[in-house]
Amino acid sequence: MLHRHAKAACAAFAAVGALVLAGLPATASAEVTPPAPATAAETLGAAKASPALLRAMQRDLGVTGAQARARLVNEANAGAVAGRLQNALGRDFAGAWVHGADSATLSVATTDASDVASIRAQGAHAVVVRHTLPQLESALAKLDRSAASGAAALATEVPVRYVDVTTNTVTLQAVRPAAAKALAAKAGVAPSLVRTEKSAQRPRPLYDLKGGDAYYMNGSGRCSIGFPVTKGTQQGFATAGHCGRPGTTTTGYNQVAQGSFQASTFPGRDTAWVATNTNWTATPYVNGSSAQVAGSTQAAVGSSVCRSGSTTGWHCGTIQQHNTSVTYPEGTISGVTRTSVCAEPGDSGGSFISGSQAQGVTSGGSGNCSSGGTTFYQPINPLLQGYGLTLKTTTDPGPGPGPGEPSGTWAAGTVYATGATVTYNGATYRCLQGHQAQPGWQPPNVPALWQQV
Repeated sequence: MLHRHAKAACAAFAAVGALVLAGLPATASAEVTPPAPATAAETLGAAKASPALLRAMQRDLGVTGAQARARLVNEANAGAVAGRLQNALGRDFAGAWVHGADSATLSVATTDASDVASIRAQGAHAVVVRHTLPQLESALAKLDRSAASGAAALATEVPVRYVDVTTNTVTLQAVRPAAAKALAAKAGVAPSLVRTEKSAQRPRPLYDLKGGDAYYMNGSGRCSIGFPVTKGTQQGFATAGHCGRPGTTTTGYNQVAQGSFQASTFPGRDTAWVATNTNWTATPYVNGSSAQVAGSTQAAVGSSVCRSGSTTGWHCGTIQQHNTSVTYPEGTISGVTRTSVCAEPGDSGGSFISGSQAQGVTSGGSGNCSSGGTTFYQPINPLLQGYGLTLKTTTDPGPGPGPGEPSGTWAAGTVYATGATVTYNGATYRCLQGHQAQPGWQPPNVPALWQQV
């Protein structure tokens, strides 16, 4: 482990009609009443991206300001379409991703050619592939089990393993390609499921109450705040597990006593949370800008994503793969997301955000922000769910339900995965995109997140 001792928003929404995902069915013009349901871009606050985040996107992705704003709108809308198709295709679904300078194209993979017409009807590009997503995920799980039980030496030579929906394979990034072949054979994974890339990268954790602020552990090593959270009345923040163990004390960016780690997992996962004292107040902001956190809806592969850390500030890139396994010198972690964003020591634990939606906390990576690199983040929703935390957002909770108001199994603060079902006011709904439910996001109000069944 490494230690280190606006006007644009209005314009974006005014231009939504021109920036929607290519080919998506247009909403028919209706009479003035009832009002049209909110689009995914509106629900997820795609036009609320801060100027600092947009500037970082332009610098790191090589896009114009208009393209950066278009990406955020298109990516939000694409997530809702992909969720509907995932639920409709069932086990045939083999992944989805966005691409193009402004993320205007959504591709959806299926193992059944008869699904092509249904995919195209939703405005997406259909790709027929051989392997289902469960088959690929099962192969990755076998490789991880093998890496953890007797093949540790091989795993260090094949430090990055992930399900790549764009190639319909489990991709192994290997220092020595022969080691990748040996690991797959030891795990009993068929060669047809595996693709090997030679890479010299050896990821490591990035050591060294707004997201991205610095904090210090036991007065020495430095990490970064991921996202402010609450647990009941207790305030605190989510961060990376490798930054500390339960009981580790923390001081803030200003070296003022701050709090202590309440729970931590590393390796296996890279999750932790810190409870702060009453001098610190959780806010829905990310450091270095006016970026506001409005929720935690998971972005699709290919989407823009930006990171704030206490060493290097804002940097952006794209989501390359979800469900990635990485072997660090300390052990293997699973379920992280691989990105093209750079990071350096001290950025660990910091915020990853797509538009206004929290994505995860910085885990580790390779390279740097001078020559470029690859960085992995621990997704925020499993972290929130595992520790029973509530993300601090700009949503006003408002009053609780009163007598006679709609009831059901849906509840604000609950983390829902794509495909989960809930009841609300006598109707059943299926989740389209993984997220932590926010007040006001009741299923009938947010068709971008829920579909009545």
